[in-house]
Amino acid sequence: MAVLTARGSQFMLDGEPFQILSGAIHYFRVVPEYWEDRLLKLKACGFNTVETYVPWNMHEPQPGMYCFEGMADVEQFIRLAGSLGLHVIVRPSPYICAEWEFGGLPSWLLADDHLRLRCSDSAFLAHVDRYYDVLLPTLKPLLSTSGGPVIALQIENEYGSFGNDASYLQYLRDGMVRRGMDVLLFTSDGPTDHMLQAGSVPGHLATVNFGSGTEWAFAKLREYQAEEPLMCMEFWNGWFDHWGEPHHTREAEDVAKVLEEMLEAGASVNFYMFHGGTNFAFYNGANCQQKDQYEPTITSYDYDSLLSESGEPTAKFYAVREVLLWYSGSKKEDRSSELGDMVLPEPIGTAAYGRVEMAQRASLMQQLDALAIPVHRTNPEPMEKLGQDYGFISYWTRISGPRERQEFVVQEVRDRALVFVDGLLQGVLERGKAETAISFQVPAEGAELLILVENMGRINYGPYLRDPKGITEGVRHGFQFLYDWTIHCLPMTDLSGLSFAVLSELESSVRTVTEEPFFYRGSLHIEDVLDIKDTFLRLDGWTKGVAYVNGFNLGRYWNKGPQQTLYVPAPLLRLGENEIIIFELHGTADAAVMFVDQPDLG
Repeated sequence: MAVLTARGSQFMLDGEPFQILSGAIHYFRVVPEYWEDRLLKLKACGFNTVETYVPWNMHEPQPGMYCFEGMADVEQFIRLAGSLGLHVIVRPSPYICAEWEFGGLPSWLLADDHLRLRCSDSAFLAHVDRYYDVLLPTLKPLLSTSGGPVIALQIENEYGSFGNDASYLQYLRDGMVRRGMDVLLFTSDGPTDHMLQAGSVPGHLATVNFGSGTEWAFAKLREYQAEEPLMCMEFWNGWFDHWGEPHHTREAEDVAKVLEEMLEAGASVNFYMFHGGTNFAFYNGANCQQKDQYEPTITSYDYDSLLSESGEPTAKFYAVREVLLWYSGSKKEDRSSELGDMVLPEPIGTAAYGRVEMAQRASLMQQLDALAIPVHRTNPEPMEKLGQDYGFISYWTRISGPRERQEFVVQEVRDRALVFVDGLLQGVLERGKAETAISFQVPAEGAELLILVENMGRINYGPYLRDPKGITEGVRHGFQFLYDWTIHCLPMTDLSGLSFAVLSELESSVRTVTEEPFFYRGSLHIEDVLDIKDTFLRLDGWTKGVAYVNGFNLGRYWNKGPQQTLYVPAPLLRLGENEIIIFELHGTADAAVMFVDQPDLG
């Protein structure tokens, strides 16, 4: 493999001028069985490089416990890319943003109230060092200087939009060099004065991120880096969605036009994203630019990019490929033959399996002890204090009576709480929704209070990055704080302890609308292995919850949209019976789901 350097304003690859034409594919958002398909499509579009982040929270889910298997096998992804003739850019910063949970930082960092994130805090750096002592040696043999495909590494990610601790950036840089990271090192930031001033590292390449305004963005970069190669490290050709917002789209012609502007300027480019993939399980992030404006990201990370969430080429794919062919030097009359050489893999195909009845259900409230060992605390502590990463957490206590009707207050809920008194739903408290109010009176015999809180994704960008989940302060009835809590941590990673009952035995009505959360279970039967294809789970009539196929957490659904289907990759399915479990928070008017052959992202 060749070594990337910078000579003046030109990238050089083993002494030859080189223009980086890269696209982002996150291995951790794609099932491993589809990595080759997505990489081959990247190459068929005319790209020579693939870029990926490395999420710390996936690789060190608990302090000193590491995972580099399955969807976390970054080494295999990089080796595969190299075997297909692609160069690789790796961005292994402690922080990645990426609309990923907590920006890739592990949630257990928040168990230490005194630790400060993304700065020269000694406790934070000690954790980074321990992680890098494991991660970076796995990357060393994959560097181009060792004969591998990795041509460049990022030092930190968009640091100028967060802080200005130059010693922190230098510490990360020195740690990389000390551990043998001897390929080209770079930073990436927005094209503004304060971001480039605070996010750059002297002596190393600075790149900029933008979606339009090419001339202005590169002019600003030139003010701070007069001679180095120009590169847009993140060309935002699409965008992500929050729950309750319209689905974002961008015209293919507009994307192609901005790409042409960059190529005309002689710049290199990395498409963010080439293929977005999916925020499976509970790995979606959230935004919060102002304290009371919490905006969780949806499950799909389709991003309106060149490949759809299920890996199908879009109009952008073909528009971009046409531009890349033109600028690669092929003449107009030769383009048809060039296109013939850029062969796409065979389509994977989709299937509409139709309606699946949810024949059984299990009450969450009745089976809390089957899902978690209860812990007792004076205060309703947040997830991180109890060693929990994601999912749900329940808090139970008993209130003496009688008491007059008073307002019920959670200080403060992160992020959405269902409040039950003696098993009856009193209302929903949602972060940032000040108009929600709950009040109740307590009878003479007292009452049982249960609060089920959902972690809807830790903030991944901005000034409110520190984002513990659950109940972070306390609970009041009126002005009186309530103490003595029984807590169940519900990461929802293992549902095998649940006991299901046949739905018809629980109620005679065909309607299954309830005021408490239930798990529903059904089975999808596939008779022929040739029928195992990608599909999309549609949940019309359901409200909010999480869906599982054969024990794999597909992610969240919510009827407020924009997303109306969940992507089910074919490798998650099997011949014969496939177990479908839906954890529904609010109930459904029809206990059945549909498997369709087309996505609906709003």
